[in-house]
Amino acid sequence: MHDTTYTNVERLEAAAGELDVPFEMDEDAFRAFYDRTARPLWAYLARMTGDRQAADDLLQESFYRFLRARAAMDDEAHRRNYLFRIATNLARDGFRRRATSPDLVCAADESHGADVGAAARTERRADLHRALGRLKRRERELLWLAYAQGSTHQEIGETLGLKTGSIKPLLFRARKRLADMLRGTSVPGGDRA
Repeated sequence: MHDTTYTNVERLEAAAGELDVPFEMDEDAFRAFYDRTARPLWAYLARMTGDRQAADDLLQESFYRFLRARAAMDDEAHRRNYLFRIATNLARDGFRRRATSPDLVCAADESHGADVGAAARTERRADLHRALGRLKRRERELLWLAYAQGSTHQEIGETLGLKTGSIKPLLFRARKRLADMLRGTSVPGGDRA
C-alpha cells in the first residue's frame, strides 16, 4: 500500500473518469470560481435561513452538489445561476423539514457609540430586519437576489425556477409589502410561506 494524497477535485475527476463523464473544471478554475461566488452565496444563504451555521453547511453542500453534477455550463453566469439554484433548493428543503421559516439575520452595526446617526442607522436596520422577517420566503429571495446580489430578472427566474416575465410584478409586490411594513401600514397576507 502506498501513501497517496488526493484533493477533492482529483477524487471527483477520478470518479467522473470511472463513469466516462468528463469533469468540466480543473482545480484552479474551481478555486477561482469558488473565490468569486462563495461570499455572495453565503450571504444569500444567511439571509434566507437566518442562521450563520446553517449557511456554512448549505454553502459546503451547494458546492459539493455543484461539483458532483458535472453539468456542462455555457459560461460563468450559467455556472453561478446553477450554483444559486442548488443553494436555493437546499435552503427550501430545510424550510420544509422545519415547517417554519426563521427570521432573517440582519448584519446590524455592533458599535454602541454616542453618535445619534449610528443609533438611527441601527434602529432602521432593526426595523428592516423585522419587516424582512415578516415577508414570505419567496419575497425575501426575490428582494435579496435583485437588490443585494444585483441579479437580472432572467437570472432570478433561473435561480428560483420562475418565468422571467413574472419577476417584475413579483418584485413590485414584494417591494410594496416591504415599504408598507416599514411605514407601519398593516399588510394583509403577512404570513410567511
